[in-house]
This record gives sequence, structure tokens and C-alpha cells, in this order.
Amino acid sequence: MKILVTGSTGHLGEALVRTLQASEHEVIGLDMLPSPFTSRVGSIVDRDFVRQSMQGVNVVLHTATLHKPHVLTHSFQDFIDTNISGTNNLLEEAVQAGVEAFIFTSTTSTFGDAMKPLPGGPATWITEAVNPIPKNIYGVTKIAAENLCKLFHQRYNLPCLILRTSRFFLEADDQENTRTQFVDRNAKANEFLYRRVDLADIVDAHLLAITKAKALGFGRYIISATAPFSEADLLDLQKNAHDVVRGIFPDFAEIYAQQNWAMFPSLDRVYVNELARRDLGWQPKYDFRHVLDSIKTGADFFSPLARQVGSKVYHDQAFEKGPYPAEQGK
Repeated sequence: MKILVTGSTGHLGEALVRTLQASEHEVIGLDMLPSPFTSRVGSIVDRDFVRQSMQGVNVVLHTATLHKPHVLTHSFQDFIDTNISGTNNLLEEAVQAGVEAFIFTSTTSTFGDAMKPLPGGPATWITEAVNPIPKNIYGVTKIAAENLCKLFHQRYNLPCLILRTSRFFLEADDQENTRTQFVDRNAKANEFLYRRVDLADIVDAHLLAITKAKALGFGRYIISATAPFSEADLLDLQKNAHDVVRGIFPDFAEIYAQQNWAMFPSLDRVYVNELARRDLGWQPKYDFRHVLDSIKTGADFFSPLARQVGSKVYHDQAFEKGPYPAEQGK
């Protein structure tokens, strides 16, 4: 099978190429930036380049995108060109080439303001049934690209699965208050409870999506570490997350105390991955229980693949505060 991976110089693209190179499949890495995992350098906005790259391809794994870190450094038109027009180019050429499956990497950021809990109310329970309310051009263009995938499935019967991934980057947090109040590993460990997923688990979800795309036809799936909570926990998660977590993981408080770590005071949302586990047969390995067990044994709670890929540089410039300029009040 010949598999085209767009965005092969990025976090997920590199991880997919690394994994597929060790398989029986032929993999083509496509990106605007050269790297050891990119075999074709060019832009998905260039229709001729996309057409040439699609020759003989059986499956497309479309991870290329302008990301949230680019919101304050790139124009709306840049986002439209890459995230919408680029995706359309890939979909049209995929149909012409007779591609068997198109897997689109989206983001839980598309939910946007739908994730905001009411003042004094419970944390939000985020499933695929929640209607996204994008709060920036990144979310708007990713939703538009998702809908293009749906349209191409409806009109051309192209199997398209959309994987909405939660946080998986190893870069420092974009919010200054998080960086100042929590050491980086502490903050990321906390996130595995409700809004983070390991890179290796995302790769597994994409590879499973390839095998399920034809039977499923179309679907949107949240790809996040399995949360240990139920809807009955949501109000208490907003009030006192520490006590809720301690009730589920009796060893949590002692393990954290030994690290001089703290739980976030409240959790505002919970991403629910039940549909992905059911439809894709996905079984994520890296969750909060894994985090605690790793800390106890002195092991790294991130996967070897995540550490191999490491951090990436989103911009050519350095910023005074943070790894990239963050939106304020969001």
C-alpha cells in the first residue's frame, strides 16, 4: 500500500512516517520544509504539486495545517489557503487518483467556546455530539476542512475519517500562568486526565482508521487519553479537582507530594474518547494511571516515539514570553 503523509516535518507527520517506514507499506512524506522524513518538498496549496504527489497513492493521512500557534503571526488568508484550499486540493486529487481512504487530522480546538462551563456550573462533557463553536481562525478553518471531507464522502463516496486530537506536543504551555505555577511535567501529567494524548496513541488511531475507513465511510472521532471520570464527577471537577482525582486514584496524592507537584484547582472539560474506542477498536495505552505508575518507577510517562520526535519550532522568530504568542482571554 502506498501512503501519502502530509505535514511530514511536523510532530504527527514525522511520527507517522517513522512508524510506516518500519512497515511493509510505501510511505511518501510531503511538507513545505525539508526533513529526513519528507520525500517531497512543496505546498498543498500548489495544485500541480498535489496532483504529482498523489500518483499511485492508496491512502492519504492529511496532517499538514497551520496550527493554533500561528493565529497571531499569520493572516486569515494564510489559514484559509492552507487549511481549506489545501485540503480541497488533496480531496479533489484523491478522488481523481482513486484513493481508498482519506484520514484527516483535526483538533479538539474546534469545540472552542462550546467547552466553556457556566459560572459555578459543572465541567463540560465533550463528545462528538457537542456542536463546535470555533473561537479563532484556526478552529473555523479546521471545521470547514472537516465539512469538505464530509462533502467529498457524500458526493464521491470517498471514505473519510476525521480524528480530532487533543494536546500532544512537548513544547512548554502557551499560557504564562500555567508555566509559572506548575513545572512542565506536572502540568502535562495533569492534562492526561482530561485533555492530552500521547503521540504514539495518536499514531495507532490513524493506522486503525486506515483499516476501518471503507467500512465506516465517514466519521468524526475524539482522540484523547481515556478520562477516568463520569458525568457525575463534572460539578466537583470544577470545584475541587484534587479531591475527585484522589477518590479515583488513592495513591495519587502521595505520588504527587513526593514530586512536590499539584493538581489543577479545577478541570473545565473532559474529552470523551468512547466512540473512537468503539468504532476504531482503539485502545490508548498512555493515560493518567500510566503516568502515576511511571512516576513510581522513575520512568518517563511519555512514549519513546513522543520523545524521539521531541519538540518542534513553529516560528522563525523567538518571542519574549512563551514558545509562541498566545491569545489572551481565551
